[in-house]
Amino acid sequence: MTNLATESQAGKASVGDAVQAEQAVEDEQTAAADTAAPEAVDETDAEPPADAETAEPAAPAVADDSPAADSADAPAQPDDPEPEAEHDAKVEPEGEAEPADDADPEAHPDPEPEAEHDAKVEPEGEAEPADDADPEAHPDPEPEAEHDAKVEPEGEDTQVEASVTTDTDTDAETVAVATAVLTPAAATALAPTADLSAETATAVGTATAPADGSPAFAWAPAEPQPKKKHTALWISAAAGVAVVGLVVSSLVLIAPGTAVAGVPVGWLTPGAAAAAIEQRLGETTVVLTGAGEDAEVTGAELGAAVDAQALADAAFAQHPMWNPTAWFATTDAEIELDPAAATEALREAAPQLYTDATEATLAYDAATASYVSTPAVAGTGIDVAAVQGAIQAAFEAGETRVQLDPVSADVPAAISTETADATAAQLNGMLDTAGFYVGEERTVPIDRATLAAWLTVTPDPENAAYEITADEAAIQAVVDGLPAAVDRPAENGAVITNSAGKVLREEAPGISGREVGDTSGLASDFAAQLATGDAVFQTPVTEVAPVVATLARTIEVDLSSQTATLFENGSAIRSYPISSGLSGTPTPTGHFTVNAYTRVQDMGALCYNPAAVNSYCTKDVPWITWFAPDIAFHGASAFRSRLGVPQSHGCVNMWNDDAKFVYDWTARGTEVWVHA
Repeated sequence: MTNLATESQAGKASVGDAVQAEQAVEDEQTAAADTAAPEAVDETDAEPPADAETAEPAAPAVADDSPAADSADAPAQPDDPEPEAEHDAKVEPEGEAEPADDADPEAHPDPEPEAEHDAKVEPEGEAEPADDADPEAHPDPEPEAEHDAKVEPEGEDTQVEASVTTDTDTDAETVAVATAVLTPAAATALAPTADLSAETATAVGTATAPADGSPAFAWAPAEPQPKKKHTALWISAAAGVAVVGLVVSSLVLIAPGTAVAGVPVGWLTPGAAAAAIEQRLGETTVVLTGAGEDAEVTGAELGAAVDAQALADAAFAQHPMWNPTAWFATTDAEIELDPAAATEALREAAPQLYTDATEATLAYDAATASYVSTPAVAGTGIDVAAVQGAIQAAFEAGETRVQLDPVSADVPAAISTETADATAAQLNGMLDTAGFYVGEERTVPIDRATLAAWLTVTPDPENAAYEITADEAAIQAVVDGLPAAVDRPAENGAVITNSAGKVLREEAPGISGREVGDTSGLASDFAAQLATGDAVFQTPVTEVAPVVATLARTIEVDLSSQTATLFENGSAIRSYPISSGLSGTPTPTGHFTVNAYTRVQDMGALCYNPAAVNSYCTKDVPWITWFAPDIAFHGASAFRSRLGVPQSHGCVNMWNDDAKFVYDWTARGTEVWVHA
């Protein structure tokens, strides 16, 4: 392999010029490069070294076949006209050169604008293309990874590409490298590496020191210029996202080291913690040793339960992840067993440890016409409380298995004596009150034996109770007879009024009637009510209101005819003979009203004052109806032999029966008209 340090570099373009051109292009494209997504840099890509970007262009060593001034004065060409991302640097030599075989523009189309960084070096003279410069063997790379750099000589537009290939990859990727090593001739000690192919070695020249002692420059594989990456920016963004994620997580997670009854819940959400608690409890297994013959039951089978969600929520509230002072805390949890589920599971696992209980019973005793009960007898089995304690201890210790030597305990009957007694008392109360009611009135009573025949009392061990049902068909037979037993007509009433309509007295109160309503669903409704323990059934009835008559009553006393006529609502209903007062003690005339009643009394001053002059005394005068001062209607049968002529001391004398009718027929306020 040719020593790169000793090969002549005469006639080569100055790499400093290429670097200066590259710097101009790169300054214009910095913004576009900053926004491009970072891509992995191909290890064969090469760019001008970072140091060369700021160095002044240096003149190349003067070779025998080309003046040194030619290459030193070569100006940098303007940027390639690709709009956004082309960074080719071109240096044109003074002389003419034939294009290399691989410089065919059709074989190397321009790459995508955003990632093109090809480096091209076009010498002043002619050069044969390297073997690996075949355009078919080196297709353009993907647009995002293309980083070739171009250098154009000052001369004609013909171009020659110097290619350096590496044989470390099996794909033999080609990299166009034209790098100026700005060091003295002492750099000739640099030798070509094993990575360079023979073709590449011949394409790269070496420089010798000039005779005048000026510095010599040698062409050598350049260090790839680091692509402008944004690693720090991306690392900062990723770190920021991680910090934000950590902060957000700390707001919804339980603190590390937190445990609920031995169940680790740190780093979990409350929902996940609740699920973990429930799962651990359900999987915790109790092994019944000794007489239990190592039977196993799980917490789920025992009906073990905790309020897992409440515990998890409390753990999060008290020990959130964002609060380091609340880390590494434990919380206890009270476990509850469903007694029925636990007994069933334990009985199934170790049936040899159980004896059956005898349930309490109920029956109707015809001799006493009442329900009586017989007490329950407890069985034996495993103490559920001991099992609960064992599973509680295991749960809190974080263990999923615990051994327990079974403790014997009474197993109560499904239906206890207390339940039977309470049900008997309820049934006997139904016997006492059963019937069809209208308001508070038990209109149709149901006797005790009949009700007992309607009822069926069935034990319900699952609910530790008795179920009461009633025979709807038997009830229907009584319902069919309800109209005859319940219906009644209304009793009309009457009120006494004066001629103006003012009520003076209620003559008859008036009693409402009733009729049984629709009975189509009555038996079903009563049967459903009896099942609840209520035997007082309200019968649907329709009320029939009474008719209340208004009786406007008045009395007319005609002194000329010596008669008293009774009027009701303007019609005369009766007329009685009377005896009014004598001329010396006349009956007063005018309009009066009844004001008082006396059943019987003595009349006359002499009855009360034996010294009274011109007086009289009549004993036991009956049915007195007062309507004026010391003047009344009253009976006179005991002391009068005839009526129809004035003969009284001013009162209106009547036969006793007529006086009684007036006494009963009138009311306080009844109008009395006396005229001649």
